[in-house]
Amino acid sequence: MASKKSYHTRKYVITGFIILIAFTYLVRLFILQVPNNSYKLSAQNNVLRHITLYPSRGLIYDRNNTLLVYNEAAYDLLVIPAQVSKFDTSYFCSLLRISQEAFNRRFQKALRHSRYRPSIFLEQISKEDFAYLEENLFKFPGFYFQSRTLREYPLELAAHTLGFIGEVDHNNISKEPYYDQGDYIGKSGIEKSYEHILRGRKGSTIKIVDVFNREQGSFEDGHFDTIPLPGSNVTITMDASLQAYGEMLMENKKGSIVAIEPSSGDILTLVTSPSYDPNLLVGRVRSHNYEKLLKDSLRPLMNRATMGTYSPGSTFKILNALIGLQESVLYPETQYHCSGPESRPIRCTHYHQTPLQLKGAIMHSCNPYFWNVFRSIFNQPGFQDNISNAYTVWRDHVTSFGFGKKFETDIPFEMKGNIPLASVYDRIYGKERWTALTIRSLAIGQGEILVTPLQMANFSAILANRGYYYPPHFLKEYTLDGNKVEAQYGKQYSSVIPENFDVIIEAMQDVIGSEHGTAHWVRIPGLTFCGKTGTVENPHGKDHSMFIAFAPKEDPAIALCVIVENAGYGSTWAAPIASLMIEKYITGDINRTWMEQRILESNLMHDQ
Repeated sequence: MASKKSYHTRKYVITGFIILIAFTYLVRLFILQVPNNSYKLSAQNNVLRHITLYPSRGLIYDRNNTLLVYNEAAYDLLVIPAQVSKFDTSYFCSLLRISQEAFNRRFQKALRHSRYRPSIFLEQISKEDFAYLEENLFKFPGFYFQSRTLREYPLELAAHTLGFIGEVDHNNISKEPYYDQGDYIGKSGIEKSYEHILRGRKGSTIKIVDVFNREQGSFEDGHFDTIPLPGSNVTITMDASLQAYGEMLMENKKGSIVAIEPSSGDILTLVTSPSYDPNLLVGRVRSHNYEKLLKDSLRPLMNRATMGTYSPGSTFKILNALIGLQESVLYPETQYHCSGPESRPIRCTHYHQTPLQLKGAIMHSCNPYFWNVFRSIFNQPGFQDNISNAYTVWRDHVTSFGFGKKFETDIPFEMKGNIPLASVYDRIYGKERWTALTIRSLAIGQGEILVTPLQMANFSAILANRGYYYPPHFLKEYTLDGNKVEAQYGKQYSSVIPENFDVIIEAMQDVIGSEHGTAHWVRIPGLTFCGKTGTVENPHGKDHSMFIAFAPKEDPAIALCVIVENAGYGSTWAAPIASLMIEKYITGDINRTWMEQRILESNLMHDQ
């Protein structure tokens, strides 16, 4: 009896245990299938297609609302390897205009990415090619299209300023989760500086597809879809017509032109030559063209305006004069004698009237005069026995004009140039074992000094403003969340008081306005402007031609720097190019067609 009772007890325990397990499974299945549909969605993945909706990228306009960059429809062909079944690959390759080897290579790359997740098989297909490909796509299971946009540059100018976009790399993806493999990002120029403004926000949609890869409609009536947000348009400070004219003048030359609006710091034009058509770095040909440009011996990918560094030459004499005036070791009436090419320790390039006062020295660009000014800065009372302190005072004045540092605005890949510290000379010559005579080449803008054309254009703007500047920049405005955002940069002051600029500006006017000025032949009838020539010594070949200027003299509208590499005297090539740019910007037309024709017909590449 006891054994029978024990059997009945075990029966009830086992039955209860089975009922408990069954109940647990039922509850779990209910939770999975009714409140939580994630497994339902996973099970349906083989008939659902998740498509990223890319926003239209923001447009780019110049300061006069001229369209510089817009979007053109394009498509990426994506593949899910696990869904691919046997088909005629030769026919497929003929439709895509790729080789069998390219097909195999791309498909293997997709397999390495994932068998079950989509990846780009062929990128940036034009809307013309898309039309006939879409009609035949049902024959190729596992492949589908995703809409994108390509950048188009209608004016084919300002390639370095506008920049280009390219596919994200692992570094981009790791830094910002917004990006996925196959996405595009601004790689240079405005496209890079304002990527977060221009890119917009991605959306997504889920489509139902049949076994033939044909869409059957939206999943759950689009309940899980999100709408893409277009990127914001950006207006930049550039004047497209002036930019186009500058690029035309610089054809068959190496160098750059940078023009700035002194009252705002707006960069009106930034020409670097040789350049390239920005449309070359768009679409599937981008990688091929980039490789060709990269190997070009003329280095068209280099932005000479922001990355090229040069000695400033005679243009730097103006800055040494300003420092001398500020340190009260130089006055407008100060005279120094010049013996022409026989002068020592720095010879003059030519004979001229002597002795000279400050205005005459600038007008004639007299080397010995500015050596004496430079020496007087270092020979001030209290400095004779402390060269490092004297040099630091001089250097602090120089850097207050924007030299030796970056502007840190929206200018990518900017070089800071070089204004050496006193410790550099201590290391070279020994501490306190050097003098002004040791570094005398700095008096005439040679030696270890290196500047960029952008910095020299900013220097011109400081001269035009008599002592201050707004950091050079490209952004004019953009609209974000319905609010207009304008560029705002604070005024920066040099260490020289406004009164000390008066004599310098008068002298710069004489450089052009006087018959004895070094650039008298580039004067513009009816317009008073100020400038300074520079012939920059080049240890690797023929001297560089440099010119800085601003105009009009009163209430200046434009300040600029022009440099033509290996072109000789500053008055020969850089000065007339600057003069034509000024005439074009201020008057809107060119009356001195003989000068324009001379520049346009010149080819200085053969001398380089």
